[in-house]
Amino acid sequence: MTENKSDEVLQEQKRINHVISEIGEKINKIKKNSQLISGDVGQLRKTFWEDVTVNFDEADDVLETFTSIKQQAELLGERERSYGQIHKQLNTLNKLKYSPYFGRIDFKENGEETEAIYIGIASFMDKEEQNFYIYDWRAPISSIYYDYSKGPAKYEIPEGAVEGELVLKRQFIIRNGKVISLFDTGVTIGDELLLEVLGNQASTMMKSIVATIQKEQNKIIRNDSKKILVVQGVAGSGKTSAALQRVAYLLYRHRKTLTADNIMLFSPNPLFNSYVSTVLPELGEENMQQSTFLEYLVNRVGKGLEVEDPFSQLEILLDAEQQEKASFRLKSIEYKSSLAFKEKIEEEIHRFSTNGIIFKTIAFGGKVFFSKEELARKFYEFDATSSIPNRMELLKEWIQKEMKKHAKQERKQVWVDEEMDLLDKEDYLKAYKLTQKKSNKKIGEFAQYEEEEKILRRFIVNRRFKGIYKFIKNLEFINYIAMYKGIFMEERPKELPIDAWETICVKTMEHLKHKKIWNEDATPFAYFKDRLEGKKSNTGIKQVFIDEAQDYSPFQMAYIKELYPYSRMTLLGDVNQAIYAHANNELKEEDHKEIERIVLTKSYRSTQEIVEFTKEIAANGDIIEPFNRHGEKPVIVEVEDLNLLPGVALNRICTLKKKKYQTIALICKTKKESEQVYQYLKKHIEVRLIEKGTISYEKGISVIPAYLAKGIEFDAVILYNSSIYNTELERELFYTACTRAMHELILLTKKNQLNMFIKGINPQTYMLQIEEVKIEK
Repeated sequence: MTENKSDEVLQEQKRINHVISEIGEKINKIKKNSQLISGDVGQLRKTFWEDVTVNFDEADDVLETFTSIKQQAELLGERERSYGQIHKQLNTLNKLKYSPYFGRIDFKENGEETEAIYIGIASFMDKEEQNFYIYDWRAPISSIYYDYSKGPAKYEIPEGAVEGELVLKRQFIIRNGKVISLFDTGVTIGDELLLEVLGNQASTMMKSIVATIQKEQNKIIRNDSKKILVVQGVAGSGKTSAALQRVAYLLYRHRKTLTADNIMLFSPNPLFNSYVSTVLPELGEENMQQSTFLEYLVNRVGKGLEVEDPFSQLEILLDAEQQEKASFRLKSIEYKSSLAFKEKIEEEIHRFSTNGIIFKTIAFGGKVFFSKEELARKFYEFDATSSIPNRMELLKEWIQKEMKKHAKQERKQVWVDEEMDLLDKEDYLKAYKLTQKKSNKKIGEFAQYEEEEKILRRFIVNRRFKGIYKFIKNLEFINYIAMYKGIFMEERPKELPIDAWETICVKTMEHLKHKKIWNEDATPFAYFKDRLEGKKSNTGIKQVFIDEAQDYSPFQMAYIKELYPYSRMTLLGDVNQAIYAHANNELKEEDHKEIERIVLTKSYRSTQEIVEFTKEIAANGDIIEPFNRHGEKPVIVEVEDLNLLPGVALNRICTLKKKKYQTIALICKTKKESEQVYQYLKKHIEVRLIEKGTISYEKGISVIPAYLAKGIEFDAVILYNSSIYNTELERELFYTACTRAMHELILLTKKNQLNMFIKGINPQTYMLQIEEVKIEK
């Protein structure tokens, strides 16, 4: 900051002091209202039943009681909602109190006076609610800050474009209400502010980037024109951060029609969900629904089958000891992830319209109620022009109707007499309460013995039939597994050679026989069920975000689009990080009228030295641009013997700890390797093993398989045994692991065994060291 800025700093500090004072007054005012409403809520909860008229003697009294309870509940609900809004407002104001805003633009609208616009994470107005002290970063006028340098500028409002001139663009770094520095900048957010933010240590939670949004990221955030937005961004380009700010923007822009419950994020793993969980709350918004696609599939496939997760699938492909098995699985994955397999399933479904559907026999205690043959015969008696799901629904209704007859007959059986003799007092009470719900008898009036026996018999049979009723309701009488197996008894698809198809058929059916399903079968199986039962499309979701979209197969992507047919979609990914064998080309596909594509090529996460090194690993690394933040070159450490690697890793971790890094990751290729090195390290230092079920990311030292590190960043990364990444399938995994580092990257390898990717890298981009192990304490 130059000396001639000192007057501006004084003026800006004066304004900040005034705004903070106004915020303080607003906080105090809201707190008083909050205490009043909080007292109201507490009093209403305490006296709820005292203020309600309760009388069940006559029909009119029951209605009066219901109305009284409803009114009291609505009053309590309104007070609780008001209290929740006040709490949310206080949280936002407390954030503004320490750093009210981060940017300023002076904009002269055509024909108007120049106006100074201050931009922060939320809007704040004066006491009269007439003028803005702070504009929300999502407001239409705020877009000028991100998109323009001094000169002609415009912003969009529903009525059209507002044009004028950007006279000044200024950025602030404000800490605890004090101006640390300010910069007058051009079109991009100034390097000074970016360096300030990016030079900090990695957090265990993803940060909000509203103060440093770049022009290309702003296009992602505010894009609202096409049904599908595809973002191809290199590692560290801020695509995921921009996507989360996009969620906040959409909630602001469509606040009357869109809530967090209308948005779904499919994330790569549970750990990532935790990592991004604070971004939206920081901006005053609730988190949207989050799930991994695996979680969705497990729920859809059902409890009858154990679903292999994608990480276990990847472990097989990466394990050198399982290469023979990996070769077969690659063929299985490639075919079952394709649209050709989806078409084969469609052909099978079409055949089922006239014959071939297999059912399960519905029986009880050895007595057959409905044989599988009878169910098939009844199904095909329904109108053949009706869809399969419609006929399934008709069949279910027919079974449920017939089951009432069976239940009536079953009440006369001897086993019911035996159970009736064994009923205890609690069972009698349950039966009585159930009867009261279904009858108009007054409380206290119990039927004669015959009626009581009838009630108890019905209760006993219904209790024993509960599982059957659920079985029928959930359409579990459809034999999905047997029919799915049938796909592998059909003729060979032209895409596969005979031997590969035969192996896939035998192995798939063998796996299903043991109630297990491979990951590559999970999506087809869920889709197969949907086509028989009817699509479970979700009309409540209006916006779908898919992170790491390059890891979704063509079949999976097509399935998701059918699940959310009316939703807008944001697909985020990097083709250089496609670590799974079924990698999707959606990010590369040709544009059409429903798609808008944005490409991010600048990497902000890592230092320039790390980016210059890692870009040479990527297949199309020449497009990657490093941000101008310097650090040490990546270090390749050679050891004489691989048995020394754990000790070398420990040495390097201890050195990094002395540099006060908050997050250090030792990244391994597989789960097995991670567990082995973790067992060694935990004897010497405090360390954490991150596994596929880990749901939170903490500061300190982590040992983690490469495929679980996606989307996360660390201050320093040590890549364990980098010499074992040597196939094209592993290029993206190796690249992903290396690009997790913000400040330092160290690669351990056996002497004279640089992997195929490092051999192709310019030696000027890294330092080569040989280490003799002396374990530090």
